[in-house]
Amino acid sequence: MKLVAVNHFVHAYRMAPWRVQRQWIGAFLLSVVALAMVAGLYLDVTAQAAIAGREIQNLAAETSAVQQDSADLQTQLASLTSASVMEQRAEDLGYRAMEPDEMEYLVVPGYAPSQPDILAILPQPGLRAPTIPPDYTQSLLDWLDQRLQSLGDAG
Repeated sequence: MKLVAVNHFVHAYRMAPWRVQRQWIGAFLLSVVALAMVAGLYLDVTAQAAIAGREIQNLAAETSAVQQDSADLQTQLASLTSASVMEQRAEDLGYRAMEPDEMEYLVVPGYAPSQPDILAILPQPGLRAPTIPPDYTQSLLDWLDQRLQSLGDAG
C-alpha cells in the first residue's frame, strides 16, 4: 500500500512540471530580492558616509572662513590702535602733547609703591653651590687612560 502511495506521488509530480518551474522561479525571485536588499543596504551606508563627509567639508570650510574673519578683525584692530592713528584721533578730539613744564606730580601720603618680586635667589654668605664629583665628569677615555696608567705603575 505504501508503494502505491509513493508511486502515485512520483507520478503526480512528474505530471506537473509547472511545479518545478515554480520552484526555480521562486528561488530566482528570492535571490533577486536578497541581492536587492544587500544593494539597498550598501547604498544606504554609502549615502550616509557621503553625507557625513560633506558635512565635514562644510564645517572645515566654515572654520576656515571664521579664522579668516578673525584674522581680518585682528588686522583692523591693530590698524586702529597703532600709534599714528591713536595720535591723530587724540588730536581730533582736542588733545595735545604735554610740555615738560606742564607736568605736576602729586604726593599721596601713606602710599607705598609695590616692590617688584625678585625671582632669582640671592647668594647668601656661607652657602656654596653644589659641586659634582669628578667621577661624574670624567669621560670614558679618561677613565680608561687612568686604569692603564695604574696597571703600568703596578707592574
